[in-house]
Parts: sequence; structure tokens; C-alpha cells
Amino acid sequence: MFFKIMKSNFLLLFCFVLFLSSCSEYQRVLNSDDNTRKYTYADTLYKAGKYKKALNLMEQIVPAFRGKPQAQVLMFNYANTLYKLEDYILAGYQFERFETSFPESDSVEVASYRAGRSYYELSPIYSLDQKDTYKALDKLQEFINKYPNSDYRTDANALVSELSLKLEKKDYEVANQYLRVEDFKAAIGAFDNFVSDHPGSFYRKQAFFNRFEAAYKLAINSFPSLVEERLITAKGYYKSFLKYYKDSDLQPAADEIMADINKRLSTTETTSLN
Repeated sequence: MFFKIMKSNFLLLFCFVLFLSSCSEYQRVLNSDDNTRKYTYADTLYKAGKYKKALNLMEQIVPAFRGKPQAQVLMFNYANTLYKLEDYILAGYQFERFETSFPESDSVEVASYRAGRSYYELSPIYSLDQKDTYKALDKLQEFINKYPNSDYRTDANALVSELSLKLEKKDYEVANQYLRVEDFKAAIGAFDNFVSDHPGSFYRKQAFFNRFEAAYKLAINSFPSLVEERLITAKGYYKSFLKYYKDSDLQPAADEIMADINKRLSTTETTSLN
């Protein structure tokens, strides 16, 4: 029993000494002026997945190796380290810089994909500013066009679809917000733009219906002199809805609104005859 405890303590002590030795070696390299030694040690740390420590060394030596044979490997590893550490702003920038600096590199395809992926990771929820979403779409589409046979193509296409849906949702929700706050003219214009800009959208059916509903509500809330004209306009939007979504789950609701439009127009015609 005594020897087992001693053996266990010895192993713990040995591991602790190795840990201290490793830490002290890292500190010595970090504080040294030997860039070649830093490059070699940073590469070792990078391959071991110790990205934070590797990054500290890389940040010190990147300027010193520009234009040198080691620059290509170092710059890719530097960008990829930022990517692994989820610093996507700098990672995207550094991958783009790598593409420009080393267009013939074997790693340029991966760099191109991860540049787009970095901006994808920065893309916020649909309700916020979508600058990074547009940037991600541009970079990913550029990658798809440039590397049509890449192993990353399927992933890139999936990301493009996801980001496109997010932009569609934002545009749809903007139009829908106008409808909710009863700014019916703005809602009609926004839904017009939506169906024009997103012909294959998941939200297209609802957008056609909401545009018709907005036109109807605009008409019945107008001055009497404008009601008839606007009801006729709403009727046109009903026909557009039926053209694409006849027999859909929204048709009963559309038919109900249309029945009221016809009733109101009928009343208007009867009044004018009298």
C-alpha cells in the first residue's frame, strides 16, 4: 500500500514537473528574439491544437516572415488559428488576404471557403443589420463559382441557402410590420417588392395573401370617394393570389375577403344607380 501511494505521488510530481518545464519553455521562446525558434515552436503548438499559445507567437513573427519562404504556411496557419479560436472578424480578413497573397497555394481553396464561412458565422439574427450576411453570400458564391468541384461545395450551398432565407425573412417581416401597424400603402409596396425580389421564397404565398389583405384594408379605411377604386385594385391582387395559390390553405380566407369586396362593390353600384 505504501509503495502504491509513493508511486502515485511520484507520477503526479513527474507530470507537474513536465508541466512546469513546458510552461517555462513556452515563456522562454515567447520572450526570446529568435524568430526562427518562435516559428518552429508556434508550428508545434499549432499542430498540437494549442491555438491560444500558438497565436501569441504568430502575432510576434508574422511581420518578420513576410516575403520569406515560410510566409505561406505561417499566414495560412495564422488565419486558421484565428478561425479555430472563433475570432471570425480577423479570420475572414486574414483568409482573404491569404487568397490575394498566395493565389497558387494548395491551401487557397480552403482559405476561400473559410473566408466565406467566417462571415457566415458573423451573420446576425434576421432583425439586425445584414451587412455581414451580404458579405458572406458574396464570398460563398465567389467560392462556389471558382471551385465548382470542391469537397466544400455542398456545405457552401447549404450556407448560401440558409443566409438567403434569412434575408427573405427580414424583407418579409419588414413588409408584415407595415401591415401590423396599419400602414397599408407601405405594406402593399413592400410586398410588391418582396414577390419581385424573391420569386422562389418560402414566404411567397403568404406575401401574396398579405398584399391582397393590405389592399382590402386600405380600401375599406379610405375616404368614401376612394373606396370603389381601391376595392377594384384589391380585386386584382386577389386574382394574382389565385393565379399561383388556388386551392391552397389560404384560399378560404382570401375568398371570404373577396366576398366582402364584391358585396361592397355591389352596394356602391346600387347607390350610384339610385
